[in-house]
Amino acid sequence: MVPARSTSDRILVIAFWGQFVGDERRRTPRFPFAASVEVLEKGAGTATSARVTELSLYGCYVEMANPLLKGVQATLRVYAENKYFESQSTVLYSQPSQGMGVGFQNVNPHYLMVLRHWLIEAAQAKFGKKD
Repeated sequence: MVPARSTSDRILVIAFWGQFVGDERRRTPRFPFAASVEVLEKGAGTATSARVTELSLYGCYVEMANPLLKGVQATLRVYAENKYFESQSTVLYSQPSQGMGVGFQNVNPHYLMVLRHWLIEAAQAKFGKKD
């Protein structure tokens, strides 16, 4: 098992119950996740609706027909399970006609708790609950 480097990493490793994914090269693993998201590009007047399909502690993948370009800053509002998460974000990579990988920035502690809850549930869905 790879040792955790921070408190946030330890929380996610605990969620795996020792089932760390060896081929994951990100700071923390991404999990399949289905949610609605509103993407508001910095300086734009209207938000675009899309779908989150993968989630991690530091970002997510957003499926959308016209993704923003790499480096663009945006506000994300994610809705799932009668909960709401918001973060300032930066597009880390963009795949035309498919979607974009987005990194979260300066997440409010309240929203971080929502995110962690979703991640624990996603880990349980992927690996099963510990008996």
